[in-house]
Amino acid sequence: MKNPEGTTLMNGANQIRCYDYVNHPYERVRDALAGDALTVFQSATKAAAYRVQSIAAELHLDFAGIGVTSDINISVKTVEEKIHEVIPAPTTRLLLEWEGATMPRLFPLMKGELSIYPLTPTETQLDFSGLYKPPFGIMGKAMNAIIGHRIAEVSVHRFVNDVAGYLRQALALEAISTD
Repeated sequence: MKNPEGTTLMNGANQIRCYDYVNHPYERVRDALAGDALTVFQSATKAAAYRVQSIAAELHLDFAGIGVTSDINISVKTVEEKIHEVIPAPTTRLLLEWEGATMPRLFPLMKGELSIYPLTPTETQLDFSGLYKPPFGIMGKAMNAIIGHRIAEVSVHRFVNDVAGYLRQALALEAISTD
């Protein structure tokens, strides 16, 4: 993955890509995320953690019957909106970084891009593409090959699904309250 300047974000990193959709117009989804993405991310992941009756956490996953939760420090580096030349539709990109809050070396460092674009006039795609670097150096690379990549995929997939689910619900409630 390249940043806007065209340089690689991380050497020796592993790529993850996942997506979900929100059944609301692009402009409403864009405004929610561009306005205060960190609050949306925190609300989405903590609401999901509450639903599964676990400690409120930013990232959570179940793997082979073992539940893992971790608060994360997430930062939005930039937010930009562009109109593509090929498809005359807007796309908003949020460049993100996150790592474990309490034990950053225990969890991968993730750098990624959350793209938001219209699928139809009433549906919006959330498309995450990111790179992560496994912790623990050489040992981490070996663990990543065995199970770590799958854990990273599951946690990112759940993060994107939680954000999409939260936006579906929050924007629906907002629409009801303004009618």
